[in-house]
Amino acid sequence: MKEDYRIKWLDRIDSTNNETIRQAHSLDNLSVLAAYCQTAGRGQRGNTWLSQPGENLTFSLFLRFGPDGLAPVPASQQFLISEMITLTLTDFLAQCGVRGAIKWPNDIYVRDKKICGVLIESGLDGSHLAWSVVGVGLNLNQQDFPPQLMNPTSLARLTKRQWPLEESLENIMRISLKYIRLMNTDDGREKLREQYLGQLYRKDTRSPFVDARTGEPFEGTIRGLSPQAKLLVELPTGECKEFDFKEISYII
Repeated sequence: MKEDYRIKWLDRIDSTNNETIRQAHSLDNLSVLAAYCQTAGRGQRGNTWLSQPGENLTFSLFLRFGPDGLAPVPASQQFLISEMITLTLTDFLAQCGVRGAIKWPNDIYVRDKKICGVLIESGLDGSHLAWSVVGVGLNLNQQDFPPQLMNPTSLARLTKRQWPLEESLENIMRISLKYIRLMNTDDGREKLREQYLGQLYRKDTRSPFVDARTGEPFEGTIRGLSPQAKLLVELPTGECKEFDFKEISYII
């Protein structure tokens, strides 16, 4: 696997994911597009990612699979990418003195506040991934947030110091190589899942949720993931239910 990454900084762009997808045909594996200012950042569930210009990390990592990139990944195993990037980010936070947790599928929380979101978009070649764009919005130095964001925090808020954008992104990319290597072997993929589960937000803690399919609130205990990476939640009755993306909401 080619292990040299290349970071390109953009002054202003609509969305680093949008720009990376536009350039996907010409980008090498492990290319990174980062922006000092995003005018139309995107998050999960069609949400907008709001970030003050020049204060946070907004970037997209391009992964190419096949002869010129990473080992082939079946589309059915694409959750490997979520595991890789979330473990990268929690490692980075740990190096900064902050303990983060992974809120399934791929948000990063510190206690009950959101510090980072991830948006992954992929293209297929038959039943396998051809490429993936891993978009990351990490609150680095922002202190004040719009009122519509209910529970944000930032590294600066938590550590009482400012963090350099360029150096922080370099550190994140160096960490990511360790986890990207694990994606290339069966043993590595098992380690990714094990480490992901070890950092799963609210795992083994009885917590309130909402079943997004019915709107009904309930209490349950996250026990892990199914082989298809669905969230396994044990009910007070002992029954264990599987939830896919957008089928469950956390009450925080």
